[in-house]
Amino acid sequence: MQILDDQQIRQKIKRIAIEILEHNFEEEEVILAGLNNNGLGFAQLLLAELLPLAPQGMDLTLTRIRLNPANPVEYPPYIEMPADSLRGKTIILVDDVANTGRTVFYAVQPLLSVLPKRVEFAVLIDRKHKSFPVKADYVGLALATTLRENIEVNIRDVETMAVFLR
Repeated sequence: MQILDDQQIRQKIKRIAIEILEHNFEEEEVILAGLNNNGLGFAQLLLAELLPLAPQGMDLTLTRIRLNPANPVEYPPYIEMPADSLRGKTIILVDDVANTGRTVFYAVQPLLSVLPKRVEFAVLIDRKHKSFPVKADYVGLALATTLRENIEVNIRDVETMAVFLR
């Protein structure tokens, strides 16, 4: 069953981008750290929406990086830029779906050694099955689903974006 179509996803991305700008209007730099593949795709969509929305004269640098905590037990999370360059910066972890909170929980691990100024979390779909103490700061759509249902997010390499509940 389709729960979001292309237009609805674009509206949610725009709303999240506006919220990010409102909440970070005094920041000099905001780093969007896309988690794994779809998180990186969502971060790219957010960046594309943020750039034209940033008010003229606002001195804000927006950077998109990849942060991959896909298999944190076997490999340390991969960050696309040196961790030291994140010190004192505002970092927004970006993912397509938040299920148990495990992915974002492990994504924070390498950031703890460099002490960023602030770490926030943006997600397109927030499910209510948290096993880890994680709360999204920016949410496109919150869903209460059963544990057997899956969320499929099609936002990368597609003509028409969509989110399905299966």
